[in-house]
Amino acid sequence: MIVLDVTIVNVALPSIREDLGFSQTSLAWVVNAYLLTFGGFLLLAGRLGDLYGHRRLFLTGIALFTTASLACGLSTTQGLLITARAIQGFGGAIVAAVALSLIMTLFTEAGDRAKAMGVFGFVAAGGGTVGVLLGGILTDLLTWHWIFLVNIPVGIAVFALCAVLLPASRGPASEARLDIGGAITVTAALMLAVYAIVNGNSNGWTSAETLGLLGAAIVLFGIFLALEARVAAPLMPLSLFKHRNLSVANVTAMLSAASMFAMFFFSALYMQLVLGYSPLEVGFAYVPNSVLMAALSLGISAKIVMRFGVKPPIVVGMLFSATSLLLFARAPVDGSYAVDLLPPLILLALGAGIAFNPMLLAAMGDVDQSEAGLASGVVNTSFMMGGALGLAILASIAASRTDNLLASGEEQLVALNSGYHVAFLVGAIFAIGASTIAGALLRPLPQGAQAHEGSEAIGPPAMADAD
Repeated sequence: MIVLDVTIVNVALPSIREDLGFSQTSLAWVVNAYLLTFGGFLLLAGRLGDLYGHRRLFLTGIALFTTASLACGLSTTQGLLITARAIQGFGGAIVAAVALSLIMTLFTEAGDRAKAMGVFGFVAAGGGTVGVLLGGILTDLLTWHWIFLVNIPVGIAVFALCAVLLPASRGPASEARLDIGGAITVTAALMLAVYAIVNGNSNGWTSAETLGLLGAAIVLFGIFLALEARVAAPLMPLSLFKHRNLSVANVTAMLSAASMFAMFFFSALYMQLVLGYSPLEVGFAYVPNSVLMAALSLGISAKIVMRFGVKPPIVVGMLFSATSLLLFARAPVDGSYAVDLLPPLILLALGAGIAFNPMLLAAMGDVDQSEAGLASGVVNTSFMMGGALGLAILASIAASRTDNLLASGEEQLVALNSGYHVAFLVGAIFAIGASTIAGALLRPLPQGAQAHEGSEAIGPPAMADAD
């Protein structure tokens, strides 16, 4: 539900706009309200899970997400829909931040854990494509309301089964206290940063509003770091970043997310606006990519990690992704699926399929179990922020290139495609940067930990298919 609900909305946006009377600017908030709370609360949700129990937080997140989905589906006004989407994002953040930690805690045997993580990776890899397909089907055959209402039976079933099947769990200590000051400052900083990023293109990157919001986010984050260095029980112990692999994996996750979001976003625009594909045709075009990525998540990636460790798969995977983006950067206006789309989509599936599992494993491999939720929340936050910032920057670059060509008299499709080419090229640079940093700075996991943990086919972070 969490992965699917990011992409399922995109196909229905024109219908939502017409039905509820959104303007082009306000329509963006149907997506941005979700991203704002999702990105803002990931870090806090991960720490809450560590302190008060992953099962409790997971059930809370599912309940919030399902209830908000009902409110979205029944919305008849702009305000109600946007508010419900914000609550959806909050519930999604809780689920995304604690799900991996919950699975790692529940499945202690290497074989069982590999199966559980493989299924998780399979679902995460395919969720984006399913969202595009299901969004098109439901919107065409029923109404846009059903893209949200379809979550209700699933959410109820998940909550009921988890309440029965998941063993009760408690935090590490009953007297654990939440760092209120840290929670407020870091959540506010993340939300301001996300707000500034998602509105950067429309408001202007050098506008007073954008610069003011980013400046306020930096100040709040500075206050957060100062608080964490002083309080006895910090929300995010700064000692966490003494783990070199965690720090390196976070930088790598940001760069890889920026490159991957660029591929999905601009390739979808290329298919629809340049090649004339329908939304359903775009969804079907991504099926080979999702199937291959899912197959890698179901076991092949784990075997690669066990054989070669965490560094080589990340380095090679990011180079595959860079090559995919470079191929997209030469796609012509009259391109064909077999020649211009399928090869780079296959390469991206190979790259993402072998790189994301060891990336998350590198981040969490040498972190204590009591901080697993926080580490997962940090990585998911880096991935989400990297994707949002990278996409905003690349969209601005692409638009600038297209506008310049149109001003010089170039044809509409040629100018549009040329703008996408520039975005793909910069996205390839991001992927090469991720590969270089991982190759230079990541340390191999201890042999014992790698043999045990390497069997975990950890799926890509929850926002991997966000476009």
